[in-house]
Amino acid sequence: MTTIRSKSQQTTIFFISKAFGVALVAMLLVAGVTACHKRSDDKPATAESAASAASLKNSLTITEQQAKHIQIISVSSSEFVEQHEAVGMIDFNQNSTVQVWPPYQGRIRQISVKAGDDVEKGQVLFSIDIPELLTAESELIATVNALTLANKALDRMQKMRAGGAGAEKDLEQTISDQQTAEGAYKAARDAVRIFGRSDEEIDVIEASLKVSGEVPVRSPIRGRVTNRNAAPGSLVQLDAPPAPFIVSDISKLWMIAYVSEHDFPQLKLGQPVSVSVMAYPDRKFRGKIITLGAAVDPDTRRIAVFSEIKDPKHELRAQMLASFLIRTGTPSFSPAVPINSVVRESSGIQVVFVVQDEFHFIRRPVKTGMTQNGMVQILYGLSVDEKIAGDGALFLSNALTLQSH
Repeated sequence: MTTIRSKSQQTTIFFISKAFGVALVAMLLVAGVTACHKRSDDKPATAESAASAASLKNSLTITEQQAKHIQIISVSSSEFVEQHEAVGMIDFNQNSTVQVWPPYQGRIRQISVKAGDDVEKGQVLFSIDIPELLTAESELIATVNALTLANKALDRMQKMRAGGAGAEKDLEQTISDQQTAEGAYKAARDAVRIFGRSDEEIDVIEASLKVSGEVPVRSPIRGRVTNRNAAPGSLVQLDAPPAPFIVSDISKLWMIAYVSEHDFPQLKLGQPVSVSVMAYPDRKFRGKIITLGAAVDPDTRRIAVFSEIKDPKHELRAQMLASFLIRTGTPSFSPAVPINSVVRESSGIQVVFVVQDEFHFIRRPVKTGMTQNGMVQILYGLSVDEKIAGDGALFLSNALTLQSH
């Protein structure tokens, strides 16, 4: 059905529609302004949230019960020095080790010491029968008898000549015989002395007119019998090793370490070393480098370094495994904290927890340097006397991680 409106009705409808359009536009403008204000207000709200999140990520509050298990310590200043570590073994000092041989070939008669015994310089180790000495002693006794007879003959001849009896030529011959006997006697003494007999021992042989052919072999140094290859009755040949006895001065031992090619240029003769062995984990033996290897091992690519280690109490033993530290730089002082106070996170960052008060801690990244004597060098991130968490730092790190999630 078609509706016919009058002109006045059409005019009224037109003004109503126009008014509605204006109102709609006004509403849209107000909504736009409100939206703009809302967007501008969103910016400070987002920054606030980020700051709050960062604070939550790096700060931690614990309970009174938890605080009882957290150790609070102060950052200290400690000495750190650049040093290198290597492994090796203890050995006898070959510069103070001697192989003990008898002066001549012969058979061992008796042995006076055993392996492991400590001996003094000049102490008898073993004795040996030497056939040549037996011959020399026998000739000495023969010359003693011949000289005795020659002396008696000369004495008689001199008395006879004093009494006007006997011929002059007989006296001269007797004097010549006595001088020959005396020369042979002196030569015989010298022959026995070559075998190591002292003048007192030779006098005993002359007085007793007994031969033995036995020569004592003495230790040339003070030390320890480190090896014995002798037995009574065994034949000792000078050109057939091993030596009957080996004696080492054990007051100073060797530490033979094997150093990489990379570290070798930093090593020098005379540098101090500190040696540790498993037998004495809390002890440090001191020494110095005395020899640097002349060649690199083709298999390990390492170089032997010989250090002389003082062992006055004879506590070390050859072939003990050992590690050594060699100082290659000048000591310096830096802030330092115990190892357990530094936490390495999964990202690789190292952090400590700085104390705000008894229940509040702040996570702080640090850069570390050397670790020596249970202390970690702090290159930056901490100052001396700052308070941090010691034992319990790992717990704080785990708690902070849970809090952040």
